[in-house]
Amino acid sequence: MTLQSVAIGGGLGTLECSLAPPDLSSVFSLQPIIEAAPGQAVFWEGDDAGYVFQVEDGMLRALRLLADGRRVIVGFLHPGDLLGVSVKDRYLYTVEAITEVRLRRYPRRRFEDEVARQPHLRNQLFSKLCDEMTAAQDQAVLLSRRSADEKVANFLLFMARDRDGEQTDFVDLPMTRLDIADYLNMTIETVSRTVTKFASNGIIAAPDRRSIIILKRHMLQSIADGDGCDLRPVAVSNRIRRTGFA
Repeated sequence: MTLQSVAIGGGLGTLECSLAPPDLSSVFSLQPIIEAAPGQAVFWEGDDAGYVFQVEDGMLRALRLLADGRRVIVGFLHPGDLLGVSVKDRYLYTVEAITEVRLRRYPRRRFEDEVARQPHLRNQLFSKLCDEMTAAQDQAVLLSRRSADEKVANFLLFMARDRDGEQTDFVDLPMTRLDIADYLNMTIETVSRTVTKFASNGIIAAPDRRSIIILKRHMLQSIADGDGCDLRPVAVSNRIRRTGFA
C-alpha cells in the first residue's frame, strides 16, 4: 500500500495579514497531507531523506532493526512532532503508523532553505531537536530502571500527558503490548503482568486493551521513582477478568 496524498482543504485560501512571524506549524500548514493506515511505513531506515513530516493526527512508532533481526522501538510520535529531521542524507530509523495518521509532508531541501532564511524558525527547530534529545535521554534513564514496576510506571506517566504537556488521568495506549515491550526492553508477559498488578492494587483501571485510567497518581509516581510500594501479586487466573492487558 502506498501513502495516500490528500488535497489541502481550502487551497491557499485568502491571505491574512499578521504581524506575528510564522511558526513551524504554520510553515507546514500549506503542505500536502499524507495519510497512512495502521502498520504502514511512512519511511524506512536507510531510505533517502527527501522529506520532513509533521504529525497532524494519530500516533506512530519509530524503530530500528538490529543485526540479529530484533526490533527496538526508540520512540512514539504524537501530533505536533516532526519526523525525518536529520543532518544525514538517509533516514536513521523506520517510522510506522500505529493508528490512522495524517501528516504534512515538506520537501527536505525546501524546508531547510525556509528555516535558513528565518532565524525564528531555526530557534524553533533547535528547540524541537532538543526535545528529541531529552526524550532519548529519558528513554535511556527508563531502560536503566532496575525493576519492571519502575519501567512500566514511568512509561504510563510519560504517556499520561496531553499534547500541551499537561498531566491527564486518562491514558490512550493505541500501541500493542509488543510495542510497549520492545520500547521498554521487556517481554510481553512481563508488561501484561505488571499492568495487571497495578490494576489489582487499585493504582490504575484498565477498562480495555487500549487505555488505562490513573487512579492513584502518587502511588504510581512513587513506584516510578523507585521508592517502592508493597503491591500484592495478582493470581494468573484473574488476569483476563481484571484487565484487558492480558
